[in-house]
Formats: sequence, C-alpha cells, structure tokens
Amino acid sequence: MSVAIEVCRIVETRVSSEAVGRVVTVGLDVGDDSGVEPDSLAFWLESFLSSPPFGSARPAIERVSGDVLRVSYLEVDDGSQDD
Repeated sequence: MSVAIEVCRIVETRVSSEAVGRVVTVGLDVGDDSGVEPDSLAFWLESFLSSPPFGSARPAIERVSGDVLRVSYLEVDDGSQDD
C-alpha cells in the first residue's frame, strides 16, 4: 500500500493540480526482484486512482527483469479529439 501511495504522490508532483483529474494511465515498470507484488500494487493503485483528486486513472504495470521500480509514463487526457 505504501508504494501505491508514493506512486500517487509522484503523479501529483509531475502533473499540474488542474490536470490530476485528467490522468488516464499511470505506467509502471516493476522488476521481478524489486520486492513488490504487482497484483497487490495494481489493487491499491486501482483503489487510489479512482478516488479524488484523480478521476478514473488506471495503472498499467509492466513486469521487467531486475530490481527496477519506476513510474515509466503518465497519460493525460488533454481534451483533444485527436486521441
């Protein structure tokens, strides 16, 4: 749970306060040796990202080798019809 809370803090610091509610996807790389259980992380992130100040963001977790744990990308809906 604490890792999911920290991911949410990272999102809030990287996106303007007006755009936090428009975050669509939070991409994460989770290493096999990171000590983080991807299913548990996904559960907590789904819970937190569906609550204010977030709109209905979803986590996109990619399992990778090694001990890496990082936010790899943030997808934000800019309101454009091009997407």
